[in-house]
Amino acid sequence: MFEKVKNQDHLLGKTNRIVDGTTITGDITTLADFRLDGKLKGNFTSEGKIVIGPAGEVIGDIICKSIDIEGVFSGKLQAEGMLNVKSKAHITGEVIVGKLAVEPGARFEASCEMRNL
Repeated sequence: MFEKVKNQDHLLGKTNRIVDGTTITGDITTLADFRLDGKLKGNFTSEGKIVIGPAGEVIGDIICKSIDIEGVFSGKLQAEGMLNVKSKAHITGEVIVGKLAVEPGARFEASCEMRNL
């Protein structure tokens, strides 16, 4: 009847990865960190850090602890901690973050709200 919550320490330091050339349509949910170099059309939820690599693309909503974006993101992003926008990144949509860093050269075409989530 009641589910026990297992200790998630075994996930520390482990990263899921989707490589370039892979396209996923659907939602991804993970407790661990995640690196995306492929394409995702769907929502993305992680209790860890997400990295969207230079070839990565996400069209959908993201909820995570922190995120680095080098590729393309379009949708609504909620990050409890830091959003690092790299110089080659292109972001459109709505962004709600705790902290924000944008490198020169990045295309940041989104509404942005900074607050503690």
